[in-house]
Amino acid sequence: MSFIFPWEYDFPPFFTIQPNAATREKQLEAWAQLVLHYCHQNNIYTADITQLAETELFNNRNLNRRLDYNGILTVLDYLEAKNCVEWSDRQKRQCHIHWQSPEQWAEVIHSWARANGFLNSVVTLEDLIDGDDTAQESFHGINRRTLIKALEALQKKGLAAIIEHEGAVAGVKFA
Repeated sequence: MSFIFPWEYDFPPFFTIQPNAATREKQLEAWAQLVLHYCHQNNIYTADITQLAETELFNNRNLNRRLDYNGILTVLDYLEAKNCVEWSDRQKRQCHIHWQSPEQWAEVIHSWARANGFLNSVVTLEDLIDGDDTAQESFHGINRRTLIKALEALQKKGLAAIIEHEGAVAGVKFA
């Protein structure tokens, strides 16, 4: 299934960050929704900004328009302010994109554990990410870092205990 872009994507001024504050705010919100939906549909959890700039997301070849690097940073900084992006480095070359918050993932994962009889059971990260029991779940194939953040959210609520092995997160016991 190919991604369906919103109408703004075919509107040339969309690819130039607008100077008027009110217009820019609406534009950035439209870009934010587009980035999150695109990343969701394409299972993008982490991004290299240079590579992302070359994708269809920021590069409309039909219009021969692209959002420039500074524009992309503006959009991603806007998403960072909404807790949807975390920069991996100070130079802002790579980031983690949270198209669903760790708390939302935590709810989904705990609901799965409850519905499938995994409460008071230990489950490895590999089984959560790529196991047969999760093959039909929305979190199947989830990025390891995103999964750990979700499990940390569950642990804070007392709904899980993270299990470490040799200093690394290895699994979780659901409560």
